[in-house]
Amino acid sequence: MEKKARASLESGAVIGIAAGVLVALNAFGAFGGFGKATRIDTTYAKRFTLSDGSGRLLRSMKQDMHVEAYVTKGLPKLDAFVRDLRDLLQQYQDASGGRLTYAIIEAKDDETKRAAKDAGLKEVPFGEASETNDQAAAVAMGFMGMVMKYGSEKEVIEYLPPERTDGLEFWITNKVRQLRDTGDNVKHRIGVLTGHDEIKLSEPNLVPTQQGKPSIQAIMTQSFPFYAFSDVDLHGGSEPIDEALDGLIITQPGKDLDEKELKRIDDFVMKGKSLVVVAGAVNVKPNDPTMKAELSTHGLEKLLTGYGIEVRKDVVLDYGRSMRLQVLTQGGVAIARFPQVLDVMDDPRFSGQEQLLDTNFPAFFRIQQLSFPLASSVALLAEKQPEAKLQILARSTPRAIAEKSETVDLRPFQRWAPKGEFGQFGLAAAAEGTLKSAFGEEKSKAASRVLVIASSQFLANPFARAGNPPDMGQMGMMFGGMAGDEALLQVAMPYAQKQLSGSILAFKNMCDWATGDTDLLAVSAKILSEPGLVYGDVGKITFDPNETEEQVRAREEELKKARKTTQRAVEVILIPGVPLLMALIGVLRWQSRKKARANVSLA
Repeated sequence: MEKKARASLESGAVIGIAAGVLVALNAFGAFGGFGKATRIDTTYAKRFTLSDGSGRLLRSMKQDMHVEAYVTKGLPKLDAFVRDLRDLLQQYQDASGGRLTYAIIEAKDDETKRAAKDAGLKEVPFGEASETNDQAAAVAMGFMGMVMKYGSEKEVIEYLPPERTDGLEFWITNKVRQLRDTGDNVKHRIGVLTGHDEIKLSEPNLVPTQQGKPSIQAIMTQSFPFYAFSDVDLHGGSEPIDEALDGLIITQPGKDLDEKELKRIDDFVMKGKSLVVVAGAVNVKPNDPTMKAELSTHGLEKLLTGYGIEVRKDVVLDYGRSMRLQVLTQGGVAIARFPQVLDVMDDPRFSGQEQLLDTNFPAFFRIQQLSFPLASSVALLAEKQPEAKLQILARSTPRAIAEKSETVDLRPFQRWAPKGEFGQFGLAAAAEGTLKSAFGEEKSKAASRVLVIASSQFLANPFARAGNPPDMGQMGMMFGGMAGDEALLQVAMPYAQKQLSGSILAFKNMCDWATGDTDLLAVSAKILSEPGLVYGDVGKITFDPNETEEQVRAREEELKKARKTTQRAVEVILIPGVPLLMALIGVLRWQSRKKARANVSLA
């Protein structure tokens, strides 16, 4: 009995000492014993940790910045958002090296409300439903915005949605960058090639015209005004490209580039500049609902082949992972597939030379899924550029074909029948480093970069561009205009909602890459949702060219069932499995100690 009492006393003392140590360590850390409390961010995009790029941007400022955040509290959702906002602004202040200070102002009296309105913020209603009573809800009027001052410059974020904490750093950092560039007179000029009937960045081809006329350039200018796009007309090669430009963008041309013009572009690259080519061989006319594609690279192959990137004269149709959209039919809502639009995603089951999307490359950084409409295949010619790094950045699935006819019918809602051999094809590639001239032995004076995305309408909505009616100007407005193609426009809006945000973000990343300003790529990734779980023991689909479409669908269903089975197994292991395992370990340990005490000799 004495031994049992002593053992109990010792066990209690050990537990008490351990608990005391843990409490002391926690208090020591919380009150600054270790300098700062430490937390570990396990999210894919480091959603709760300030990016290093934001810190470098803050420390690059030549003047001090002050941020005033006008907030409203009193509802659980608002209180949680204000707490997260305060934590983030504190990280900004800590990372700035004293350059940024902030103040949280609760706008709850007439004076602070008037100050918020005078600063340019809008008073909005906040509502929150009761979790216990479906009929009850709390409503409050208030402010949730920021005023940022940098020298004589000022920027306002009129409204921060409290239900969206993801992307908060993205918008704040971009406002900081905009203020810094304006106040410190920093310019980022990017040239855009014109004069060859290109698909212009200013072309309103993102949504049906009935929904408005936004363009990729208008979105960039409004959201990221620190970028200035300048038209570059080579005038048949008679004029050089302005050396003050950070980079040059070539979009899908409609007419051939002659050799003199190509040499002017090559001269620009040889000066250590960046070249971004968003073009392939697939040419579809605007406002043409037949979507008949003519295959031509318009002379760009002469330039790009010299840089070790071959753009082939074909169109890639992917039957393994084509884009699928919900469309309204007479029988209800149906799922339609579009092999002419490749839905490329980062799938860890494809690695090495099979990797579908390189999300470590700056243009696609942490973007999990992208659309490559009307794409051609690309291949690397490493022997052309022995001193540069060449890599494929995006690929189709192995169940794709390359159509090489002079003209190809790409209209949707047709019965797609694969013609030719299945294979996996590159869709985007890059060459970086000391590049050799595409027209001689000259080498670039500094590290140059070439990015090729062989998707002719990567920066457009192919269904809106083909389905929208032609612009009739004032005459069209007088007579009511034309309606456009109803079937294409029915698909255009779901396409825009599903695909365009990724394309716009990728284009913003391309501009960062072209100007050499890649610090903020991790910040950009924070507006994307966290990727879903991937179960590595569920194998990827193997493709057999002799299989029918029905057989492929049957194996896709088998794969879905296998994933569900794995998900259920994970649930069982994590929910009841872990507690039962700990209980079993406790029972076994208790039995072991009991047996050991029974074998103790008192002699």
